Amino acid sequence: MLRWMRRRWAYLAGGVALLAGAAVAIYLTVGQRPGDVLDTNVPFTAPAPPSPPAKKKKPKAPPTVNWPLYGYDMQRTHYMPAADAKYVKPPYRQVWARSFHNLMEFQPSIHGGQMFFIVNNGTAYSLRTTTGKILWKRKIGSLAASSPTWYQGKVYFTTLSGRLTAMNAKNGHIEWAKNVGARTESPPLAYRGRVYFGAENDNVYALDAATGRQIWVYHASGDVTSGPAFSKGLLYFGDYGGNVQAVRASNGSLVWKTHEAGLPFGRSGGFYGTPAIAFGRVYVGNLDSKVYSFDASNGKLAWSKSTGGYVYAAPAVAAVPGVTPTVFVGSYDHRFYALNARDGGVRWSYSASGPISGAASVIGRIVYFSTLDSLHTYGLDVRNGKVKFSVARGAYNPAISDGRWLFITGHSGETAYEPLHQPKATAAIGAAARKTHRARVHKKKHRHAKHHRHRHHKRKHR
Repeated sequence: MLRWMRRRWAYLAGGVALLAGAAVAIYLTVGQRPGDVLDTNVPFTAPAPPSPPAKKKKPKAPPTVNWPLYGYDMQRTHYMPAADAKYVKPPYRQVWARSFHNLMEFQPSIHGGQMFFIVNNGTAYSLRTTTGKILWKRKIGSLAASSPTWYQGKVYFTTLSGRLTAMNAKNGHIEWAKNVGARTESPPLAYRGRVYFGAENDNVYALDAATGRQIWVYHASGDVTSGPAFSKGLLYFGDYGGNVQAVRASNGSLVWKTHEAGLPFGRSGGFYGTPAIAFGRVYVGNLDSKVYSFDASNGKLAWSKSTGGYVYAAPAVAAVPGVTPTVFVGSYDHRFYALNARDGGVRWSYSASGPISGAASVIGRIVYFSTLDSLHTYGLDVRNGKVKFSVARGAYNPAISDGRWLFITGHSGETAYEPLHQPKATAAIGAAARKTHRARVHKKKHRHAKHHRHRHHKRKHR
């Protein structure tokens, strides 16, 4: 009897110890996230001081500025400097609007007065930026979600049908297409005769921009949905295996690869969004709710900053004159953040009306972003987060500019806005475009009314 009692208490003690161990393991693997990291020894390249202001001249229509790829530049900063966007600021008035009755997750690219984009059903379009007139359209896939890139007279589109398609920018003629055998929503990047993009077979590809011939392929540790960013001969991208890597653009060889500091025991999030390169750093969001900053030369973690939800959005990074270098990024926690680019500290944050899934754009001194649930776009002052613009359009990646006008990508359409305060020459362009747009709308309504009367007449005299 005594021996049995001892054995029972031993069993009970062992069971309690086992349960306690399991509780600790669950806490460590599920209930605990490591704290944010800050390493002040990681180099930070401060931006050069701004040039002295030029002498004021009589205002003329500003020359148009190209926005040829997702993120504006090859570093994917999503930042059009104030010098290029000095007239693009609120308040605005609408010039034209066009609906495509199909989901538009990514913003267009712009070059030479043409706008290029692809809608969710795999149809690629080109519009005239001044009027919204469709110049050409072509079905190139069954499903698509990315921004194209313009390069040397061609426009390159990726599709979830698994192809990269090169099209003549003027007429939409297909020059060549490359099937990679896996879905791709990676916004491509073209440089020095090559085009680079990722796919959901864990690969990043380098193709000849003129022919589509494969030059090299790099195998990552997970699906690569982001567009590669380029700086100083290197391509930077994250993957769904939770890694960020830098490879040589020349041959695809690995320079560095680092695992982000997510949940312990391998329970980390994936990198969906496109990284941005600035100040000698790589900035990128993660599905573990954090924003990360890595040393661009060796991948060392400089800082991480937690939010309260997934960070699908690609960051925008800007050194606006007179403002601390800042990372602008939205989260699924319904907040939009302005983080100090050096140390990740919160400069300010804005409580939005829903989760933020798409990238922001900094145009001049205004940062634009959209909310997913309310389909709303906001323009905030980069200095303090105060609302300067708001419109009930937008869902994912909303804003780009050509240096004259603002273009907002809605859930299923595109809208052009002109600033109210601008040179007369630019205002004249907008007035002519509004007149053309009104005439086109009137003609369309007249055609529909005539068709309706004709159908009614036929029914009446049957």
